[in-house]
Amino acid sequence: MKAVKFGGTSMSTADSILRVSRIVKSDAERRFVVVSAPGKADGENKVTDMLVAVAAARPTDRAKLFAHVRERFENIVAGVGLPVGFLKSELDGIERALETAGRDYIVSRGEYLSAYILAELLGYEFVDAAKLVKFNGEFYDDDYTESVCKIGLAGRRSAVIPGFYGSNGNGDIVTFSRGGSDISGAIIARAVGASLYENFTDVDGFMTCDPRVVPHASVIDVLTYKELRELAYMGANVLHPESIFPVRKANIPIHILNTFNPQACGTKIVPTEEFLSGKYKRTKKMPITAIAGRQHFYSLHIDKSMMNSEVGFVRRVLSCFEQFGIAIEHIPSGIDSMTVVFSSVEQSVVNALTEAIQNEVKPDHISLTTDVALIAIVGHGMKARPGTAARAINRLSNADINLRMIDQGASEINIILGVSDDDFERALVALNGEFEV
Repeated sequence: MKAVKFGGTSMSTADSILRVSRIVKSDAERRFVVVSAPGKADGENKVTDMLVAVAAARPTDRAKLFAHVRERFENIVAGVGLPVGFLKSELDGIERALETAGRDYIVSRGEYLSAYILAELLGYEFVDAAKLVKFNGEFYDDDYTESVCKIGLAGRRSAVIPGFYGSNGNGDIVTFSRGGSDISGAIIARAVGASLYENFTDVDGFMTCDPRVVPHASVIDVLTYKELRELAYMGANVLHPESIFPVRKANIPIHILNTFNPQACGTKIVPTEEFLSGKYKRTKKMPITAIAGRQHFYSLHIDKSMMNSEVGFVRRVLSCFEQFGIAIEHIPSGIDSMTVVFSSVEQSVVNALTEAIQNEVKPDHISLTTDVALIAIVGHGMKARPGTAARAINRLSNADINLRMIDQGASEINIILGVSDDDFERALVALNGEFEV
């Protein structure tokens, strides 16, 4: 039995929703379906963006803006062949609630209405995510949600469930971050004990490199959970980066598929241990699985003689970052130096952070670089192939690209390279050419 999730592009128009319906009906194993709100279509904005505008308006002005959302869904209802007025009571109920409703309730209604329509088309039960996905205040409660979902879905043969939101102990609607319907789908897949979590989107799968930079990049047929985490962190955002945790916990594979090209093989994301044991095979046997990267990081370089013998030096530096609420990406270091890489923040915060570090550890020198791009070379095959880092460094050197940092974890699944933002795309092209991913 499969759990299936369809993204916003898949649900954007009446035609695409009918396509979704056919895909679900083509496989009797697709019994639990999670959907996003309609995405962009025919010059119209994403429904969630429309609802964000509704929520941001004065309560007395919300109904006027909501009229555009109502029209969008009424057109979808007509286009899929459901009776006129099918959604009227649901739309009326939402409109009545607008003046007093909280932001999360309003922005979640796109998923709610999408699921309501698809459930009717499929003849499946509609189950409100508010009854299944639980938050403790603003934070998702994984263990409690798992038990509630198992009880709430037990005995149901099939259901359509809205993605993106749940409820807290007070019964108020709480949403995930944008793209959170992927998390909802993974939660449902685990709760029903699915053999596979299919995630339908508008691309054929994860690519070996960003196709906007490297046009001949190809689809990866098999990824491991660990490789996915590395690539998602570096901006390969086919899936929400937090969406693998529920299914990884239950060792459920994920299959990325294209709603508009369902015959494509897609990308299967599998338990790391099962891949390493040989259960899954890749078509291409290369040391590198994929290359991905992100721009616009900062790096703070700190020099101090004999810092290696100063107990607590690193902890004291990092406590300054904690003081200003700055998350740390990487910490390459030497005997008398360390560099802290972090996402860009306001200049006033950087100034205050630098002053705090000066006062805390009295460095000999401290400097900031503000145009750092990080590139990850990812793949389990690197462990059995010596010289991968050397090849990467040589390729960048031959392309006249200055390497600002290199960091490799003990797991040997990834190598992180730092270059300037201006060299980012050239570095991706050069590295892709070296490893022919």
